[in-house]
Amino acid sequence: MYHTPVLLKEALEYLDLKPNKNYIDATLGGGGHAGEILKRIEPDGRLLGIDADADAVQEVISNFQFPITKKRFVIVRGNFRNIKKIALENNFNNVSGILFDLGVSSHQLDGGAKGFGFDADTLDMRMEKEGELTAGEMVNAWMESELVELFREYGEENLARPIARKIIERRKLKKIEKPSELVQIIYEVYKKYYKKPSLKNPATKVFQALRIRVNDELSALEEALYGARDVLGRGGRIAVISYHSLEDRIVKNFFRKEAKKCVCPPEYPKCQCEHEKTLKIITKKFVVPTPQEVSQNPRSRSAKMRVAEKL
Repeated sequence: MYHTPVLLKEALEYLDLKPNKNYIDATLGGGGHAGEILKRIEPDGRLLGIDADADAVQEVISNFQFPITKKRFVIVRGNFRNIKKIALENNFNNVSGILFDLGVSSHQLDGGAKGFGFDADTLDMRMEKEGELTAGEMVNAWMESELVELFREYGEENLARPIARKIIERRKLKKIEKPSELVQIIYEVYKKYYKKPSLKNPATKVFQALRIRVNDELSALEEALYGARDVLGRGGRIAVISYHSLEDRIVKNFFRKEAKKCVCPPEYPKCQCEHEKTLKIITKKFVVPTPQEVSQNPRSRSAKMRVAEKL
């Protein structure tokens, strides 16, 4: 499979799928979630699939196991930050459910073209090739202070400064062109500070930081959540699967804010915000994969799903 869908059973259950209703898969990926959604909304339910990755879109179009018809399954290549615009352009308004799976697909991690994986061919990391900034450009051109801030803010990396310093030192000798070269630099720093081997690749947080910055992922997520709220119909549900604390925090705070009638600071004696409550939180605590799923798909281990319902 192009990509193994994470929390599939749980996502389908919490979306409360109903026949003949309209839904949006905002992160189409390899179509693992999409295929199961389509089965459950037969015979006339419609699904809009969105993905910024042209390769993922083409893979679904070429090899999808479910019949693709314009009437039932609309596929759009685009950034989910524009979900409201894309939905309205394709006549998907007042939809009954929206799914976001924010993880990088197995294909993207294992393939070398985009440079997401540690063994990739190039330090690129652009989901959309039209983007101007690459991970390689940041690693080879940014000042030490900029790299430190990047690794701390987007990677929550404790060794941000020594890693940044080592990168500067190494690139003076030779341009850092491959992910494996960056991994080796980070490994050398970790080995100096930690005696025990890490349970995960020491480069994970730095690669996360680079990918998030290259694709402006956190801002895109915030915009997407507001857009999703607007196109959901009453009683429609939004399910978001995230993979690190930065994403989960944005989703949690958005749901909490939209589930409140007033969002004024506590010191205000009287409400001045005129904020309207728009969502009801369905999952009081995030949903995580079962041990069986983690065993079968180790990349699901950090997944957390939160769900809310439109009022």
